[in-house]
Amino acid sequence: MRFAYTAEQESFAASLESLLASADTVSVARAWAADDTAPGRKLWQRLADQGVTALLVPEESGGLGAGGVELTIAFEALGRHAVPGPWVESAAYLARALDGQALAAVAEGAVGTVAIPPHTPYALDADAADRVYAVAAGALVSATPVGRAASIDVTRRLFEVASTGATTGDGAATLDRAFDTAVLACSAQLLGAGERLLTDTVAYVKQRRQFGREIGSYQAVKHTLADVRIALDFARPLVLSAALSLDTADGGRDVSAAKVAAGEAAYLASRAALQLHGAIGYTRELDLSLWVTKVRALVSAWGTPAYHRRRVLDSLVGRGA
Repeated sequence: MRFAYTAEQESFAASLESLLASADTVSVARAWAADDTAPGRKLWQRLADQGVTALLVPEESGGLGAGGVELTIAFEALGRHAVPGPWVESAAYLARALDGQALAAVAEGAVGTVAIPPHTPYALDADAADRVYAVAAGALVSATPVGRAASIDVTRRLFEVASTGATTGDGAATLDRAFDTAVLACSAQLLGAGERLLTDTVAYVKQRRQFGREIGSYQAVKHTLADVRIALDFARPLVLSAALSLDTADGGRDVSAAKVAAGEAAYLASRAALQLHGAIGYTRELDLSLWVTKVRALVSAWGTPAYHRRRVLDSLVGRGA
């Protein structure tokens, strides 16, 4: 199957790329990691003005009423530029799980986050969020941060939360749909991060010289990068296919397949980037570290690879029974 964006979707992707390319997202991410969330909040509002937070919100609630494809375009761009913040939690999960005034606030740019044990036991950036939620006993409830946990990705600031009361939502079916939406967004983010790692690594091996030659001219290096290119190219159709089937009976299976493929491709890209950058690739001072650690964290976020593989298997076995 051949996937192609519409002219409107291509325009949306170009506008996001233009905004993020000029936003110095590396500095924003490093400030966010140091608990200075002001630059990140400013970038959040700029992206909200572009419609990112309102993509999945119905028009009657002040949103754009867009679909999964537009969501993947946005989150691939967020991953490619290492934009920090609870984007999956707010623009994907809560955009599908909330209703009423709370949903309208998310569409307008309110920062929201959520904890969903066991797959997402911590609320990302809860201290910087305007609204904090948790899922308990199959219901979405308001919550408050009570403690902080460590992440390999210093831009992912994780918080334990405690519920404080009930809030709006349409029940378990809505929350399941919201979870699948978040998995899709995370997959697109991984795809974007993997593409950035490959791009930066290709640029590096064209510049780095050893024994009088660019290291990119060596066959082993070319093969390593080609393997990454193939993995990303195989993952992309799965992500786009999941975007199209998100609200169908096969949606859960497809987003799980996309998460596994995108996670494996992005992780392969991170390993290749570390290997080919050499010792400098292991330093936090190099901007590469922002993408390497983010990929490592996102691979297990919103469901581990084992969970999603089992989900795909259960779907296939059930269909064949």
